[in-house]
Amino acid sequence: MLDTIREHVTEGNIKAVPAAVQQALDEGFKADVILNEALIPAMRHVGELFEEGEYFVPEMLMAARAMQAGLVILKPLLAEIGAEPIGKVAIGTVKGDLHDIGKSLVAMMMEGAGFAIMDMGVDVPPEKFVEAVHNGAQIIAMSALLTTTMPNMGVTIKAIEEAGLRDKVKIMVGGAPVTQAYADQIGADAFSTDASAAARTALSLLNG
Repeated sequence: MLDTIREHVTEGNIKAVPAAVQQALDEGFKADVILNEALIPAMRHVGELFEEGEYFVPEMLMAARAMQAGLVILKPLLAEIGAEPIGKVAIGTVKGDLHDIGKSLVAMMMEGAGFAIMDMGVDVPPEKFVEAVHNGAQIIAMSALLTTTMPNMGVTIKAIEEAGLRDKVKIMVGGAPVTQAYADQIGADAFSTDASAAARTALSLLNG
């Protein structure tokens, strides 16, 4: 059954995943086993296929949505048994930027890796990111798709520093115009080129 779930997620079969997850539960599989041995490994495999050039953004998006369809069923059960996420990520597109697709895909891939996600949406002001750190975010992930909004990443990092919270959180940045050099310049902890790499980077930040 777990193989079937992994296969449906990898293929992006949004309709089949919830039924397969429910069947696994009916057969006696625990919610955390389904999460850790079916959904998370499937998304890891999808990330590998993307990096190998076999999958592209549409396939990765379909797989992520299929995984989320399964998570809808599992989340209440995971809460009941007190299953803890591996970490808490607050993600958003910076102030002035209304681009959503890339940020949402990163959020889904991170959720597929086992993180609890605080998706703050688009046009997020620095104070909202500061508030997220107060609320327990261990990683802040900021996205920008415009060169004109990129400076707000630096402004946000400064706001977190001024709030005395910089040592309590890891900060990663990404988006089409963002580079490693820019991430270094503004004092971010990490830069990621795409959604698959972002999930892996978040894991390494947490473990580092």
